Amino acid sequence: MNTRLLLLLAPLLLPAACGDPKASRQEAEAAQAAGAGGDDRIDCAVNGAVAFERVCSVERESGADGLILTVRHPSGGFRRLKVTRDGRGVIPADGAEGATVTILDDRHIEVAIGTDRYHLPATVGK
Repeated sequence: MNTRLLLLLAPLLLPAACGDPKASRQEAEAAQAAGAGGDDRIDCAVNGAVAFERVCSVERESGADGLILTVRHPSGGFRRLKVTRDGRGVIPADGAEGATVTILDDRHIEVAIGTDRYHLPATVGK
């Protein structure tokens, strides 16, 4: 049976979302902190590393093309990911390499591009 999964990068979307103007910034920041560990760092394994470390950072940019996440490596390298609304979660925003998205649990996905892997917070629904 083919079940379509909706991947919503809620903790990463929150700061850039056009939400209720009455919602307080403090509530939004608290929700983001709860979902992303209180900072913009995520677990990653870059350049073929086997072990994940919480050393990559995520920047968010909302524009005409939607929400773009820039995942920065400690070495200065980075990957740009576009958040989709069609169930795929994220796709590369540029470059020739495709992304593979794997559901880790109901709150996290793993995104692999080339020899780099990232654990991103997500809400996974059916």
